[in-house]
Amino acid sequence: MYKSSSTNCIGSWQINSNTNEYYANLNTAIVLARSQVPAKHKQLAANYMLIKRIFGYSAAPIPITNSDKTTLSRHGFATLENSTISQINKQIEQLKNWANGGDILLGVYANELFEIRIKELKFLRLSMNSNRSIEFQEGYKALEKYIEYIAK
Repeated sequence: MYKSSSTNCIGSWQINSNTNEYYANLNTAIVLARSQVPAKHKQLAANYMLIKRIFGYSAAPIPITNSDKTTLSRHGFATLENSTISQINKQIEQLKNWANGGDILLGVYANELFEIRIKELKFLRLSMNSNRSIEFQEGYKALEKYIEYIAK
């Protein structure tokens, strides 16, 4: 009548080892974008995509300020160029939870942090298209995929 606990069951150690692999996948950003996207995220994403379509990356965005960097570090976020895909995917999920949660203050922080992330992405994209050689992590790809998907 009862199934053995070892059949068709994933142990907790396997779940924990697979979560890092799950967040490291670039398509996780799309999966995250399918559920409960805050209105502010959609608005900012639509603005980003509009500017990208009209101007391409030739528009001159402003780099993030020291106060933006301080805000990021206060909440435990590294700058976008120093973030991996899994870190960005976890941060997107965290920002969505904060924005959709009942705490108004966390919602304000989530919106502010997402705005900073978009500002970073604009500047990073401009820097990548110029002929400067810059080495950075690939976290921006996850953020851009998330933005493109929710802007539709």
